[in-house]
Amino acid sequence: MENNRSNNPATKYPVPPFPVQKQNVPGTEAELKPLADHGEFSYKGTGKLAGKKAIITGADSGIGKAVAIAFAREGADVLISYLDDPEDQDAQDTAAHVLEAGREVIVIKGDIRSEEHCKYIVDQAVSKFGQIDILVNNAAFQMGRKTLQEIPSDEWQKTFDTNITAMFYLCKAAEPHMKPGSNIINTASVNAYHPTPVLYTMLQLKQQYKTLRQT
Repeated sequence: MENNRSNNPATKYPVPPFPVQKQNVPGTEAELKPLADHGEFSYKGTGKLAGKKAIITGADSGIGKAVAIAFAREGADVLISYLDDPEDQDAQDTAAHVLEAGREVIVIKGDIRSEEHCKYIVDQAVSKFGQIDILVNNAAFQMGRKTLQEIPSDEWQKTFDTNITAMFYLCKAAEPHMKPGSNIINTASVNAYHPTPVLYTMLQLKQQYKTLRQT
């Protein structure tokens, strides 16, 4: 078989290293160089989720956006949850792809650290879709710090409120509306398994523990 670079998924897209670039949190995808690929032009659905209704947090960009596009092309209606004003354009772009796939879309902006907002997300999905079949807890917050002492206490609290507590709020609110066979998907960062040096993670804690044992 001919080795065609354009058809090899390992080589057909841009690969690191990428230009150094910084944005204020939460950032926008329009400023990324190169632009992210969410499957906008490559993902082909086959109807695996026909008639299903999904809630996806953090669906304005990144993994959440890719999931929203894939779910819509598989036949699901999608509720897009995202955080704040800077992400409006990204969220509307995701919504446009859902509509282009012929599916219904709900777009809701707000902070999932609030239990009331999580309840509102679920209530809107039930009110407009009539059911919830899939909940994807994808939205997350993480900042890089070189040492433990550099982590502000409020940032620590925000990380857990966004990544853990909000997941509990959403699951608790959605579960009564989910029939047997429905699915809750909780995403996790690759840093749990292959941490980057800038994140103060278990890798550094393990190294400190190893040093103590050797002394």
